[in-house]
Amino acid sequence: MNTAEHVHFIGIGGYGMSAIARVMLEMGYKVTGSDVARQELTEKLAAKGADIFIGHQPEHVRGADLVVYSTALTSDNVERKAAEELNIPVLHRSQMLARLMNGGKGVAVAGAHGKTTTSSMIALVMEACDADPTYIIGGEIVNVGTNAKAGKGEYVVAEADESDGSFLHYHPTLAIVTNIEPDHLENYDGDFEKLKDAYVQFLRQVKDGGKAIVCTDDDNIQELLPRIYGELGQGEIAGLITFGIKGDAMFKAENIQLGDRRVSFDMLKEGRLLGNIELSVPGIHNVYNAMASVITCLEAGLSFGAVKEAIKLFRGAKRRFQVMGEVDDILVIDDYAHHPTEIQATISAAKATGKEIIAVFQPQRYTRTFFLFEQFSRSFAEADRVIITDIYSPAGEKQIEGVNSAKLVELIRSNSHAKAEYIPSKEEVLEALKTSLKPGSLVITMGAGDIWKTAAELAKYLEQRSGR
Repeated sequence: MNTAEHVHFIGIGGYGMSAIARVMLEMGYKVTGSDVARQELTEKLAAKGADIFIGHQPEHVRGADLVVYSTALTSDNVERKAAEELNIPVLHRSQMLARLMNGGKGVAVAGAHGKTTTSSMIALVMEACDADPTYIIGGEIVNVGTNAKAGKGEYVVAEADESDGSFLHYHPTLAIVTNIEPDHLENYDGDFEKLKDAYVQFLRQVKDGGKAIVCTDDDNIQELLPRIYGELGQGEIAGLITFGIKGDAMFKAENIQLGDRRVSFDMLKEGRLLGNIELSVPGIHNVYNAMASVITCLEAGLSFGAVKEAIKLFRGAKRRFQVMGEVDDILVIDDYAHHPTEIQATISAAKATGKEIIAVFQPQRYTRTFFLFEQFSRSFAEADRVIITDIYSPAGEKQIEGVNSAKLVELIRSNSHAKAEYIPSKEEVLEALKTSLKPGSLVITMGAGDIWKTAAELAKYLEQRSGR
């Protein structure tokens, strides 16, 4: 890679794109980019020296040596077409990330859930232990206020996205799979088996001498173990490391203590106690995320003692159980949970606060809702009150007949929460919450769309109401 190159990013404001752009800026590349509107991430890039264009125009790519685009971009985008006409190499975001990762010691975190939190934990611990990693993450690490950095160390930490198969561009030194679930099936011909095949291929691409780190509590990973073993051999020396809470794994967690926005557990390796891990984030799901992170950092040569102290500092990633406000014994939290398993884990973590749980969920994508209707309907049993908004659909997605939030609410009432409410818009949800909240309540907004805005507005309203 030649740092004298000029790289242009189409859709530079997204988390994944902005993270790569930031790293390339810090490495010395000339970076330009375009997006439909200014936002916080584009402003941060501009402050670091990137030239940002608002709107897409063919002339924006002139002079570029390389053009990078994201999955969200359509093939008829005027800048992409102009680059092709000018014979400028055009790469998908994942191909650009592969250039960065495959050239060093890549740490690729894959899985249906936990990618952002786990990769953030790994990056923060490595940073705190002076390993100075490069990291490119799909969410802002709360502790450091950014989602990317070009480090001088040998490790490159990034999420490996299975949603469109782009994780197959990576050849990491350390590959982590947290879990496997039937999501994004629209990109796998509706066939879960094809998605599983992709995970097996991803793990087979670990570099010689590298390690695959997998959670064997996950039934789908268990099912694939014979195929993974067949490629990697058996045992740690041959390249496969297993972890979990149940069953027979190399690394295990015991003595798990769940608390209000915290959790602790004992970590064992092959039956031998390594020590106690304390986290400043809640939920059993974060025990799994932390185990994967600790194992990864140990494989990178860090000491357990140093890792144990560093991981306690982790305060979460943006939109991952993020506290938006706490006023007059009312807690407002926002979370990216957009899959049934994530919703259940998030509500379960919220229950540890001892408060009344008001779960507000904004489904995202008609395709995901269609494939997971039944699973979504069974995800809200632990909440005290459930509110479902209209489906948030990305631009260009076609509506599927019969797939809507009103129907989902009917199914939720039958399968997990008899009093689930359908409130179509974010604005109506906000007004309903303003008039019904009382001390001892916890409102948690969930979804991959823009429902976080409701949490932000609600927290602001509560502060103003209290006179702060």
